[in-house]
Amino acid sequence: MIDSPAAPLPLTFGWEEWIALPALGLPAISAKIDTGARTSALHAYDIELFGPSSAPKVRFSVHPIPGRDDLEIACSAPITDRREVTSSNGESELRYVITTPLLVAGRKWPIEITLTNRAGMASRMLLGRQALTDHISILPTERHLQPVLNYDVYHSALMRQSAPKRALRIAVLSREDNYSTRRLVEVGEARGHTVEVIDTTRCYMAINAMAPEVHYDGKRLPRYDAVIPRIGASVTQYGTALIRQFETIGTYCVNGSAGITASRDKLHAHQVLARHKIGMPATAFASSPKDTSNLIGLVGGAPLIVKLLESTQGKGVVLAETKKAAESVISAFRGLRANFLVQHFVKEAAGEDVRCLVIGGKVVAAMKRTGAEGDFRSNLHQGGQASVTRISKEERDVAVRAARAFSLNMAGVDLLRSDDGPKVLEVNSSPGFEGIEQATGKDVVGRIYDEIESHVRPRPVPRRQRALRATASDA
Repeated sequence: MIDSPAAPLPLTFGWEEWIALPALGLPAISAKIDTGARTSALHAYDIELFGPSSAPKVRFSVHPIPGRDDLEIACSAPITDRREVTSSNGESELRYVITTPLLVAGRKWPIEITLTNRAGMASRMLLGRQALTDHISILPTERHLQPVLNYDVYHSALMRQSAPKRALRIAVLSREDNYSTRRLVEVGEARGHTVEVIDTTRCYMAINAMAPEVHYDGKRLPRYDAVIPRIGASVTQYGTALIRQFETIGTYCVNGSAGITASRDKLHAHQVLARHKIGMPATAFASSPKDTSNLIGLVGGAPLIVKLLESTQGKGVVLAETKKAAESVISAFRGLRANFLVQHFVKEAAGEDVRCLVIGGKVVAAMKRTGAEGDFRSNLHQGGQASVTRISKEERDVAVRAARAFSLNMAGVDLLRSDDGPKVLEVNSSPGFEGIEQATGKDVVGRIYDEIESHVRPRPVPRRQRALRATASDA
């Protein structure tokens, strides 16, 4: 004979009880018990549908504490249904329905909840008949018969630590269907997120104080939990303007506009490195053609590197092995009215550099890049080869400091191994993932999503000073 499962122990509710919705990141919420309503209702706003039509999700925000609009909990959940609900005043509304666990007195069971704006209601949640299972009885003249919770949890680090992982809506700003973009989509969707690739140049912006917006192909873009910029060098100016717009809206951008702008301008980038006392090859910049000889002397003479400020992937970088060759290259660049740097050639690097991928203030992977035979450039796009390498503590510290100097959460920091320590060659704000993942075997894209998921967790809000003073005076 098989024993039937034991019936749940009975519970008694008053007309109002403290509950928790842990899967939504709501550890304490005051709910009114309403046996006249079939389905429960939760105060929600900024309600948006996202995800594929085969498995739609809904994203919404909640103010769990009445009167505290500065505390906003972003939630997301799969959609169970969409149904018409008639309120007590006779008005009908089409609402999304989700299913989520309800937690009371250590007991948990699933309930259906409709999402609606209850900002004008005294309680932020209503518990209907469907949530009140057979083991629950109601005493309508009593309240708080179950363990009393309070809103203090929203003022503590516990809220952030216990926040559940939720499905996110993420935009990748990219114009290319390459390995890096595909990996960002693949890894994000494998984690349950919705990842949308947005062509940077097809976006346009409505710039105003009250409701800044980003539009795309004739429609306003939805609210994203995070934006991952993959801005090509040719559209840096427009791309960073677009990121500034997302920042104005309040969207978390993995790399900010200021850091991308500074890192893309090689002159500005070297000035940032110098200001933070980060080692780099001796570098010089001048405008007047009369300064050529002195310019060469500032970096220690030939051999030296002449580098266009707009160069990428090793293009526009020339090695001048003699002073005469350097003068010729500089003269040619000036004749084209091109902006360029002159830089000391680190001969002992022997055509090799080290790419350190820094994510969230940590070096998560490193590879050595070796130039093709006869080529001083180690860029993989120029035929270079990649291999895994072990970096020293000094190299690790320099890479982290360089990324931090530009306030970049994701950066490829290129180092040269010189006789007097590591020298930063470049800080790349849109590093490629193919070479370093294949060389190291590490899931570096997964680390980017770790950083995003950590960042979007809710943060505790401070208690109001007025409330604290009132409490002190009562004591």
